[in-house]
Amino acid sequence: MLIERVIGAPISVIWAAWTDPQALPEWWGPDGFSCRTTRIDLSDGGEWVFDMIGPDGTVYPNHHKGIRHRPMKQIDYTLLWGENGPKHADASVRFDDLGGRTRVTLSMTFVTSEECETARGFGAVELGQQTLGKLASFVGAG
Repeated sequence: MLIERVIGAPISVIWAAWTDPQALPEWWGPDGFSCRTTRIDLSDGGEWVFDMIGPDGTVYPNHHKGIRHRPMKQIDYTLLWGENGPKHADASVRFDDLGGRTRVTLSMTFVTSEECETARGFGAVELGQQTLGKLASFVGAG
């Protein structure tokens, strides 16, 4: 699954929003969702354990594990269903310099094709676009 958005801010600003443990939980998630962090280490090799809380109060446990950086280029990580839960997908975010703007591309390779179809069915692409919209707003480009 690919989700892409061009944001009117330089890579350095976008990179900072993705790698600052104070900033990332502020904008992460679709519209109406909040993020409750249990543990966060966004350094190379780190992890982020958090709950996404839906507008109706539903809690969605998440664990981004094994964070790997290619500075100002790409961040890779594994998505787990809750802390040390089953693997959901391998994910990455790529940053492309467009001369003062940045193309942000999220990609996810799900464990099974069924999980990918389930994610598409509940609107994961649209929700991902909302998340990138919140990032754009957070950096003052939305």
